[in-house]
Amino acid sequence: MFLEALRKVTGTLPSAPPAKRTAKVLNIASGKGGTGKSVVASNLAVLRAQAGERVCLIDFDAGMANAHLLLGLVPKYDLGHVLDGQVSAGFALVDGPAGIKLLSGGVGRAALQNPTPRELDRLFASLAQLEAAFDLIIVDHGAGMGVATVAHIAAAQSLLLVTTHEVTALSDAYALYKHALSVAPDLRTGVVMNRAPDEATARGAWERFEGVARRHVGRVPEYVGRIPLDEAVLRSVQARVPVALREPHSTAGESLRTVARWDAIDMPTKASRAFYESARRALR
Repeated sequence: MFLEALRKVTGTLPSAPPAKRTAKVLNIASGKGGTGKSVVASNLAVLRAQAGERVCLIDFDAGMANAHLLLGLVPKYDLGHVLDGQVSAGFALVDGPAGIKLLSGGVGRAALQNPTPRELDRLFASLAQLEAAFDLIIVDHGAGMGVATVAHIAAAQSLLLVTTHEVTALSDAYALYKHALSVAPDLRTGVVMNRAPDEATARGAWERFEGVARRHVGRVPEYVGRIPLDEAVLRSVQARVPVALREPHSTAGESLRTVARWDAIDMPTKASRAFYESARRALR
């Protein structure tokens, strides 16, 4: 369930809660580009923040980041600066709408597209400081299953897969789901059908996905819902304001609100260790 309203904070990092508390972490991924994953991630961050949580959105797209554009922000630092050791993760944060904090991805940064395990280990060590400062960290991954995505998923309790009803998107989403289960067998995975023209199309696509998963891996993810093809989303992208703020009562805005209530988001991190400690172990 959503947390109680929290006091406003200033500075690059919110005030840290008691040391034993660690942020919940939601990984959002897609099998291929162009599914609208970053639109979903940025709007979920805003919606959860509106409900009273301290939310950090990390744009982990490998050199092709766009969350800052969707949120209307111009960050001075990004994930690439953190990877290079120029600044800490906390220092690179920028204030976003509804009180969220954004750690922007690195646009066109070659080092982020193919980081070594040692580089990722150093990066994860810096990101670990964020866990005590937030209630929820949303990680917006690049398409596919790069090393960084695999390490995040290995440490995760939940994964939200964003796909469309198109056959190529469904095929790639299934491939990602199968790979994710191989590194995290207990992972709770939800599927969002984005930009579906109607409920029948979304359900038909979901049933195809479900059937393939049941036959070949013996498990199926959860159907979290459909986000309809909606001109309100296009207007919000053009305006660089999340649809959850610009047109909250549009059909897409209401659907995103439903996705934000997916109960797997509220699963705590694994009790044995903090999230990024687990992610670092997965690199070894």
